[in-house]
Amino acid sequence: MTKAPIRTVLLLAPLALLVSGCGLRPLYSGGSGGAVAGTLAHIEVTPIDGKSGWLMSNALRDRLAAGGTPQYRLDVRLDDKIAGFGVRRDDSVTRERRTLRARFQLVNLADGSVLLDDTAGSDAGIDVVQSEYATIAAENTALERLAGIVADQIVARVAVYARSRPAR
Repeated sequence: MTKAPIRTVLLLAPLALLVSGCGLRPLYSGGSGGAVAGTLAHIEVTPIDGKSGWLMSNALRDRLAAGGTPQYRLDVRLDDKIAGFGVRRDDSVTRERRTLRARFQLVNLADGSVLLDDTAGSDAGIDVVQSEYATIAAENTALERLAGIVADQIVARVAVYARSRPAR
């Protein structure tokens, strides 16, 4: 072995130690048997009112893949708003913003304690066109997308909580 590769190894070894000690670790380490997956699999989603609630609860159930006896309950309250902000000279709206905000709580079913209380949200812009049908279809599509985005945020925050909580 020549001196150049040995020197390279000696220079890179401390860097490898620094990177390994930075504290980064996979969120879903342990796969389906890990702490995060175990927590997510035991969460029940309570019914949420309205069309946006139906979309949100389905999106959450798809992402949580719950099975077995629930140990936690996820309570979600939604705020779904559409506001016009682009206005023509004749006062007709040309652009809308649909905003979906969620306040959610993860509740321990054993004692009723709130383990996590947080919010998530997103918004989408919608072009208002002459066809009322096309505008309504765009509003519905935006709501479907927003429900998925907000559900992803909720599940990610619950997963981070599950990883950081003490093991039982």
